[in-house]
Amino acid sequence: MPEIVHFTDQNFEAEVLKSTEPVLVDFWAEWCAPCRMVAPVIEQINMEYEGAIKVGKLDVDASPVISAQLGVMSIPTIILFKDGVAIQRMVGFQPKPSLKGKIDSALAATV
Repeated sequence: MPEIVHFTDQNFEAEVLKSTEPVLVDFWAEWCAPCRMVAPVIEQINMEYEGAIKVGKLDVDASPVISAQLGVMSIPTIILFKDGVAIQRMVGFQPKPSLKGKIDSALAATV
């Protein structure tokens, strides 16, 4: 199983913005109940999209700079980046079929 990457203010540019593959970032916090609800969905997405996208998490409490720069006001916020650009933003708990549909349509639109 591919490992979920942990993004920080320090590695975000290299790992996400300069990535050659699309990157799905889950902005979360330990105290956030909806974030804990979406965590298993993110893990499943990570397995199902192995080789197609990189999946990672960014703790908004530990990395407030990137969260603020991207205007993340509510968590969970899930953003799909391609070529350093946010191409899809989802706020709040997303059931797996909804999340997959939005990822698939965003990736298809940018091909």
